[in-house]
Amino acid sequence: MARKNQEITSPHPLVAIELGSDSVRAMAAEMNADGYLRVLGVESSNRYPNLVERGMVNNTSNASYVIGELLKLLANRVHYDALSKVFVPLGGCSMQIVAVMSKRNQVIPQEVQSFLLDEMEQECRQKIEVRNPQVSVLGLVLSYYKLDGQIFTSKPTQKGALIEAYYIAFVGRKDLLKKGEDSCIRIPKHIESSCVRPEALLTALASPKDLKEGCAILDMGAQTTTLSVFKGSQYLYTKVVAKGGYDISRAIEQLGVALPYAERLKCQYGWASPELVPADSCYRLPNATHTDSVVIRASELATLIAAQLDQTVDALMADLNQYAHHIPVLYITGGASMLNGMEAYLQTKTSIPVLYGSHAPWLSLDTPDEICAPNYASLVGTLLQGQQYRNENPDVKEEDDILMRLKKLKKKAEEKTLEIFTEFENN
Repeated sequence: MARKNQEITSPHPLVAIELGSDSVRAMAAEMNADGYLRVLGVESSNRYPNLVERGMVNNTSNASYVIGELLKLLANRVHYDALSKVFVPLGGCSMQIVAVMSKRNQVIPQEVQSFLLDEMEQECRQKIEVRNPQVSVLGLVLSYYKLDGQIFTSKPTQKGALIEAYYIAFVGRKDLLKKGEDSCIRIPKHIESSCVRPEALLTALASPKDLKEGCAILDMGAQTTTLSVFKGSQYLYTKVVAKGGYDISRAIEQLGVALPYAERLKCQYGWASPELVPADSCYRLPNATHTDSVVIRASELATLIAAQLDQTVDALMADLNQYAHHIPVLYITGGASMLNGMEAYLQTKTSIPVLYGSHAPWLSLDTPDEICAPNYASLVGTLLQGQQYRNENPDVKEEDDILMRLKKLKKKAEEKTLEIFTEFENN
């Protein structure tokens, strides 16, 4: 992977916090002169097991406390008096990105009026919320206009009859967004900046070729699975499913196995499909009450796992295949992607080549092997985005302004190329 020339703009280390379903993790690193991340320390906490469910924070007070404690531990590890600011990846079930359009047919060709474009934008907002009353439009960004078949990236100035407006919308569920607002009220004292988790993964995993030609990323977490499709570095599509590796463990538990042993069995001996099981072994584990044991065959285990995976990924892969003609590779990442045979299993679902994404090329040679594992990709990508944020904002200190971060997100969206949104129209 080619390196970007990045310079350290702050004497303070980069710190990223990830609030996951199984634990909260914090990582401190610094960018060296060669553009490699040198990891200074990693800390984690599972003090509150149900702190995050399906990508949403349940208790913001506990979240704020855990973040503060992890920052103290990291400060001791990296020999800083205090670490007060972090970069946070945002994701989960609350956010999706959709394409939407509106059109008007002027009987007599005439110049396009601003009020007409405003009406079309409002119509697009209403289309989304009428289609699904449970969601709110977080942001609506113009992709392009068409006037009598001719494409414009800004307001057309010539006369025409048929005007079409194409937008990309960031939408979220109202009930979950309310929780998110509450979180933003309580936690931002710790936040220097935030990024969208799929963009962090793109930063960590994509090669320069991917950033030019496009790629897809399947992020398989404990309780959520997210498919994101990119053309260049910009979104074409994203979707979140509220299922993940934890659901597989719970399914194994239904065989009578105690949950901790079900999780261990999945990770050590589980396969993504029965066809991939190297030998039909048997495993004996304590039952749920620890009063007896349960015997499970390897083929039975793989069949159960495959059924759970099918429920999670089949719809996502069907959506992905719509973009197969211009997406050259699918990267898989996240803790649940580490299941034996996952790469081969997913390859049966799509014609797009499937590869494990690797963030290791961004890391210095002295990085522990554990941190090169897929479940650290999001943290590494967030640190890289954090470095970029500091480079672009050298004068911003102790940044807590949520509105400023939202403006930056909107600006990035407004920079989408014409090629990207032509793809929306074709699909």
